[in-house]
Amino acid sequence: MDFHTTFRPATVQPEQIEARSFQIIDEEIGEHSFTEEQYRIVQRVIHASADFELGKSLIFHPDAIRSGIEAIRSGKLVVADVQMVQAGVNQARLKKFGSAVRVYISDEDVIAEAKRLNTTRAIIAMRKAVKEAEGGIFAIGNAPTALLELIRLIKEGEAQPGLVIGLPVGFVSAAESKEELAKLDVPFITNRGRKGGSTVTVAALNALSLLAERG
Repeated sequence: MDFHTTFRPATVQPEQIEARSFQIIDEEIGEHSFTEEQYRIVQRVIHASADFELGKSLIFHPDAIRSGIEAIRSGKLVVADVQMVQAGVNQARLKKFGSAVRVYISDEDVIAEAKRLNTTRAIIAMRKAVKEAEGGIFAIGNAPTALLELIRLIKEGEAQPGLVIGLPVGFVSAAESKEELAKLDVPFITNRGRKGGSTVTVAALNALSLLAERG
C-alpha cells in the first residue's frame, strides 16, 4: 500500500494492530483494582475510545460478568437502545448461543405511543422491551431516558434483566442515570460521569460475548 506521507504505519495487518494496541493499553493503564474478567471489558472500552479515564471510571456489580455470560450462553435476548449499538455488536458470536439483538425505538407501535403520551420513544421502547426480554441484557449507550425508565421498571418489579450495561453519554441526565443504576441490586456495568456512548457500550458487550465464547 502506498501512503503519500512521510509517516509510515508500523503495520497494516489488523491482528498486529489490535495486539499492539492492547499491549500499549496494558503498559499505560497503571494501577487498577479490576478483576481479570472485568479488565477484559475495561481493555476493550479503552481500545474503542482511546480514553483511559473512561475505562478506569467503569463500575461493575459483583455479579455482572457471571450473569452476563449466563444470559448470553442461555440465548437470552440483547436489547439495545439505538441501532448504532445493534450495528456494532458481533451478532454472529451471539447467534452461536441462540441470542439476538433487538432495538424497539423505531417500531411503529412505539412511535405511535410516544406521540400519544408526548414522551420519548426511548422510554416507550423500554416499556415494550421488558415484556419480551426477561433475563436478557439491556445495552444502553445513547439515551439516559431509556436507562432511567428501565431503572423505574426494575424498582417496580416490572423488569428482571440478567444484566444492564448502562453507559449513556451526554450532558443532560447521563451521569445521574448511571448513578441511579449503580444503586440497584441488579447486575450492571456502568461508569461515573458524562462519558460513555454507543461505541463503548458495543465494546463492553463484545468483550462479554468473547468471555462467554471462550468459557
